[in-house]
Amino acid sequence: MLKIGEFSKLSRVSIRMLRHYDDIGLLKPAEIDDFTGYRYYREEQLFTIGRITSLKDMGFALADIIKILESYDDKETMEAFLSEKQKELSELYKETEYKLMLLDTARKRLRKEQNMSFDVTVKTIPERYAATVHMVVPHYEDEGVLWSTMRGECKNLVPADPCLAVAEFLDDEYKEENVEIIASMTVSGSYSDTEHVKFKSLPAVKVASSVIKGSYDQVGEAYATVVSWIKANGYKMNGHMFNIYHVSPAQTQNPDEYITEVCFPVE
Repeated sequence: MLKIGEFSKLSRVSIRMLRHYDDIGLLKPAEIDDFTGYRYYREEQLFTIGRITSLKDMGFALADIIKILESYDDKETMEAFLSEKQKELSELYKETEYKLMLLDTARKRLRKEQNMSFDVTVKTIPERYAATVHMVVPHYEDEGVLWSTMRGECKNLVPADPCLAVAEFLDDEYKEENVEIIASMTVSGSYSDTEHVKFKSLPAVKVASSVIKGSYDQVGEAYATVVSWIKANGYKMNGHMFNIYHVSPAQTQNPDEYITEVCFPVE
C-alpha cells in the first residue's frame, strides 16, 4: 500500500487533486485509516491514475472520465468515446483556425499605412450580351458552382472587352442556406443556350459602386459604405446588389491582387 504522498509522487498528481478525485468519486483510496484519516492506495491504482491523466490530456471532462473508466476494458465502447472526442476536437480546431485567420487579417489591416476607405461613384453600366447561369446553391461560398457550370457547358466563350464577370444575389435577406444567385459574363459573338447557361442581353443599369482592392474580407465594410452613401446623397436602392469580379481567383491565387466592384442599383 502507498501513502497518499508516495502515490502523489509516483503518479505525478498533486495531493490536492487526489483528494478532489476522491470527493467526486473518480478515484477512491483503497483504504482510509479510521483513526488518522490517512489515505492509502494500492500499487495497481497507479495504472488507473495514468488512464485518468491520459484522458484529461485528451480533453475529457472529469465527469466523462468517471463514465469512461466504467467501460475502459470494452474496446467498442472506448472506440466510440475516443471517436466522438476526436470529432469534437476536429471541429474546435477548424473553428480556432478560422478565428486565428480573422485575427491575422485584422492585424495586417491595422499595419497598413493607407487609410482603409472606399470611394463611391454613380455610373451607368450599358446594355450588354452575356452568358448567364441562374441557380440556388447551398451557401454563399458555393458561388463557384455557377462559374464551374458555365465553364463546363461552354468551353469556347469569347470574353467581351471589357469582360464583366458578375454575381447577382437575388434573395431579399441574408440566408444561411439555399442561396439564389445569377452569375453572368459578358461575351462577344452569338451562342446557343445549354442546359444551364442562357445567353441574353442584359439591360443598362444605374449603380452606386465602390472598388475593393485586395481580399474579400473588406466586402462587408464596402457594402456599409455604399449603402450609407446612397442614403446620404438622396438616392434609393432599386434592385438586387451584385459584385463585378475584375480580378478574381480565376486570374490569381493572391488575395491581395483581387479587384472587386460592389454595385447597388439606384434611382
